[in-house]
Amino acid sequence: MKSEIQQKLETLAFNRTTPFCYGCYVQAPKGICPECHSDDLMRHLDGVGVEWGTSWVIKHILKEELTAIDTDEIFEESIRQCYPEETTVGWMKFDTVELMKSQDPISWRIARDEYIDSLEQDEEIVSFDGGQTYYWIHNFEDLLY
Repeated sequence: MKSEIQQKLETLAFNRTTPFCYGCYVQAPKGICPECHSDDLMRHLDGVGVEWGTSWVIKHILKEELTAIDTDEIFEESIRQCYPEETTVGWMKFDTVELMKSQDPISWRIARDEYIDSLEQDEEIVSFDGGQTYYWIHNFEDLLY
């Protein structure tokens, strides 16, 4: 699924950009510079800039058109669905999630990372930057299909 989305994002990046000759500093919509006849062209995205390749265009599209997932928030919500809202210790009541996070932050981070990994393996979320930013896969439907 990730490779399919990646391919569609690359196609979208090509469709939204125009070939650009940096040497002559002109757009070359036919794929060859009208001035120097070079086919070694960059990509131009209106209002953003010019660069080689499409990865920068894809990053721009993801940043501008999709909302990244707050992994802490979705993990907390998952835990709140599994455990009671409050935990009683003696006569005191604590927010269960806050208690878990404060008493064993290392275990909390490990559990969060495992939860995020499981969502990624189940193809519910996807990352294109090595896990720095995640997106819900269903959000790509409107963008790519």
